[in-house]
Amino acid sequence: MSMGLRHILRCLFIASLIACASQALAVQPDEIMRDPAQEARARGLSRELRCMVCQNQSIDDSDAPLARDLRLLVRERIAAGDSDSQVMDFLVARYGAFVLLKPPLEAQTLALWLLPPLVLAIGAMLLWVVARRRRSGLGGDPIAAPLSSEERAELQELLGSREVSPGAGTGGKSITKV
Repeated sequence: MSMGLRHILRCLFIASLIACASQALAVQPDEIMRDPAQEARARGLSRELRCMVCQNQSIDDSDAPLARDLRLLVRERIAAGDSDSQVMDFLVARYGAFVLLKPPLEAQTLALWLLPPLVLAIGAMLLWVVARRRRSGLGGDPIAAPLSSEERAELQELLGSREVSPGAGTGGKSITKV
């Protein structure tokens, strides 16, 4: 193995260790609740909440300062005796539905839920139409359109004394529009 490749592999290994370590250390020891049942509830809720900094990462996985603040807020609400739904309602009222990793299906979030399948369906239909046209020869292939007599005359004029006829000088293939 060359030294350059060995160096790259070493760097990748160190980077993956750092990435895994940051994930494992997202919830700090001073955040953990003494009651295991409450801590389990807090971890469950934290997995459902979006880190506003990281966007597509839960606050349970994120080590951003805002995620830490939200984890502490969740634990404070649980310690105060709030139910899971009360904690979630409090956070949604304070930060909006964006704080939820899986927003509910409502009129406001309808586009969020329907747009991805709609785009996939339109893309699949376009692929189907293109494939069907190619198979049937209706794709408007420029190679398949032969030259008109006017185009053949113009080509003969451009080429000078050379004769232009279908198949001449093309190895038996007819001259077509490009």
